[in-house]
Parts: sequence; structure tokens; C-alpha cells
Amino acid sequence: MAMISVRGLNFEYPPQKILTDINFELAEGSVTALVGPNGAGKTTLLRCLTNLEAPLSGHIEVDGIDIHRHPRNAHRKMGYLSDFFGLYNDLTVRQCLTYTAWCQKLPKSEVHKRVEVVAEDVEITDYLDQKAGSLSRGYRQRLGVGMAMIHEPKILFLDEPASGLDPEARVNLSAFIVRLQQRGMTIIVSSHILAELEDYCTDMLVIRDGEIRSHVKLSEHQSAQVTRIEMSLLTQNAAHVELITAHPEVSQCYQEGEGVQCDFTGDTAAQSAFLKYLIQHDVPVLRFVPMARTLKSAYMDLAKTSKGEQSV
Repeated sequence: MAMISVRGLNFEYPPQKILTDINFELAEGSVTALVGPNGAGKTTLLRCLTNLEAPLSGHIEVDGIDIHRHPRNAHRKMGYLSDFFGLYNDLTVRQCLTYTAWCQKLPKSEVHKRVEVVAEDVEITDYLDQKAGSLSRGYRQRLGVGMAMIHEPKILFLDEPASGLDPEARVNLSAFIVRLQQRGMTIIVSSHILAELEDYCTDMLVIRDGEIRSHVKLSEHQSAQVTRIEMSLLTQNAAHVELITAHPEVSQCYQEGEGVQCDFTGDTAAQSAFLKYLIQHDVPVLRFVPMARTLKSAYMDLAKTSKGEQSV
């Protein structure tokens, strides 16, 4: 059974339609990157999934619970950190976590222990008695994540969690998400930083103009029998590009500034033979790099398709 199931979801701010016929399922323990350009509908989709916005139509289930028929039960299963979230600046970190635990109706006997565990999880134990208003951006973000997971949800929604964080804080956030996944938590992360999502995501949902354009499973994408090869040539002309394109195992070829990228269907032995073919035909290759298939490459492929860019 899917941990998150969405069918026929539509949402609008009349007269503008924001989400159109959204359908997808996410497995338990998956970490999904929700990506797309600004204004694509990412935040609205997250707010619908958490039942903070009422859709025009559609059906959403989390862990088998209809979130519209049983909102209280559904909310016990999920935690949500919005892009812009507020804190009680005059409360200490401990008080913020404790208050959130009370709001989530945790048993009084468990609150103190849970606060200590969460503080250790998000690495803010040393700041428990410091006021939230005095925290840096990175530690405010850690506190926000801690508050979102104080009640041990099975699903965590994070909207741009790395926004404004320094490089070290972003690395720590990535490691933290990996730990949560290892515990079996299902996570959706909205972000523009594809390289960081690569560290921990299992899936990618691409949303454009309020529609889900693709659901990419990273394991399948990486195992696909197509390799992107990046090349730099000493001199580049139409004849060189024609020779590259003419090779039987080159499915597509793109000119990128002074370089050339091509999609190659052969294995590593075939790649070696392809390089030999280029040298024998006097193509002045300076750089020949088979690239790992990443979320970024998958997203850019879809973006090119959406914009109707032509291969050369």
C-alpha cells in the first residue's frame, strides 16, 4: 500500500487554476524531491497534502487515511515545516518544543523525554535553554524541523528546508534526512537545490504549470541504458557534430556552448570504442566524460522536452 496517494487533485484561486488533475503515489520510506520553477504550484500542493488548503476536487490518503474525512487522524501521521514559519521568540527552545508536544497531545509523562530526544536528533541540545529569538537562521531551521517531528510522524513535509542555510548547515540537514529515511520515515522535500536532493532522494516529482509532468524513480533513472557523455573539442564545427550524431549508439546530441553532450546507449566497452572512433575520424577531443545519471540531468531533460528544444 502506498504511504501517500493522490487522485484527481484540483485547486484554484478563482478564477486562476493552480493545480490540475494531480495523480501520484509514494511508497513508505521514500524521500521525494518536489521540483519545478517558481509559481509551479509546489507550496500549494504541500498545503493540500497537509490539509491546510481545501482542494476544488480530488482524493488524498496518507497511510490509508482520507485526510478530508479524518483530518485529526491524518495530522497525527504527518509533520510539516513551511518555507516561512514562525517561532515564539520569547520562549526558549525547550519551551517551544514542549508547547508543540502539548499541542500534539503527547502524554505528559513522555513530553520531557521526547523533547530531549528531538533536541539531540536535530543537534540543538546545547541551545535548549536559549531563547528562540536569539538563534541563527540555521538553528531556527533545526528547531522548526524538531517541532514538526515532535510527535514522531510517519510522514514529513519540508518546504525549502535549506533556504538561507550556510554550506555546513545544508550538509547537516542532508545527513539528518538520511537518518530519518533509515528509520522508515516517508519524506517530501520541496527545493531548488537539485545537487543536494541527489544525496538522499529516491524519487522526483516534476511539477510545471500546476501539473505533474513526470514521476522519476532515481534507481530506474540511474540504471537506464543511456549515458550522457560530455565532450570538449579543440575546434568545433558542423562536420564534427555530424560525425558524433552519425554514430549508431548516439541517440541524441546537443551543443552546449563550446562543448557537445550526447546520449549514448552502449556500455563502457562501447564508450571506449566510441572515443576511438572519434579520434580515428580526426575529431579533436580534449575532454570525454561519461556522466552519472542524476536528478539534475533528469530534470533538465524534462525541462528541454517541455520547452520544445530541438536536438542537433
